[in-house]
Amino acid sequence: MARHLLTGAELTRDEVAALVERALEMKAAPLAARPLEGRSVALIFQKPSTRTRVSFEAGIFELGGHALVLRPDEMQLSRGESPRDTALVLSRHVAAIGIRTGPDELVEELARWASVPVINMLTARHHPCQALADLVTLREAFGRLEGLKLAYVGDGNNVARSLAILGGLAGVEVAIASPPGYQLEPTAGATLVEDPAEAVRGANAVYTDVWVSMGDEATAEQRRRDLAAYRVDDALLDLAAPGAIALHDLPAHPGEEITAEVMYGERQRIWDQAENRRHAQKALLELLVS
Repeated sequence: MARHLLTGAELTRDEVAALVERALEMKAAPLAARPLEGRSVALIFQKPSTRTRVSFEAGIFELGGHALVLRPDEMQLSRGESPRDTALVLSRHVAAIGIRTGPDELVEELARWASVPVINMLTARHHPCQALADLVTLREAFGRLEGLKLAYVGDGNNVARSLAILGGLAGVEVAIASPPGYQLEPTAGATLVEDPAEAVRGANAVYTDVWVSMGDEATAEQRRRDLAAYRVDDALLDLAAPGAIALHDLPAHPGEEITAEVMYGERQRIWDQAENRRHAQKALLELLVS
């Protein structure tokens, strides 16, 4: 039976640790593993993408495979074909299916019927591939994961949820600070607070995300007002542990959720995060297709 990655909770604690270490090995030797030699992976993009598409497509190539990038206007899904039929057909042609979309239910339905691994490349509620790359970045920066503290400040969204799930599995203390109306539901492995300073105090990494995500444009100005106190700037970063780093999953809006001084300064590992998407996803693909 195929293994899927829909939320990250499908992984064990040991598997998360092994994936992080394997990703760093692959980063050191990008062309050493070829588990996808002569195989294809379908990548369904129903939402715009820069990092997800580039990192998956480049990573699949480095693993010896071929990425089939599929957009909504190129698929019968957009004309009413069922996820079941799509999964049954794609499973006959590819080694795995990745999908970046809105509804989690669509990914769940694909996974129900696919006989190959289905990977959630982003949904409204989860972003597990990003969180895996974030763990790789933390391990790279601090030499360990167990016992680290990560503070997330801002909207309690899909990124925050995935950090709580996978961070908890990795032994990382995750504190999430959000204003009323933006708070994440109680999630195992995470401490939820309202005060950003409380979350950041003693943290090894301070993480944020855009205030206005895809689909939030109609309430953009209200969201900016509500989240203004959650900007990651030097003053907030100063409350964290010595040597703390700033993280952001990108795209960013410098001057809103993060200042340009932090984003392009010496106390961030944001661009390492972006690169580590490729290495984390390669390790994940190797695990799921082997």
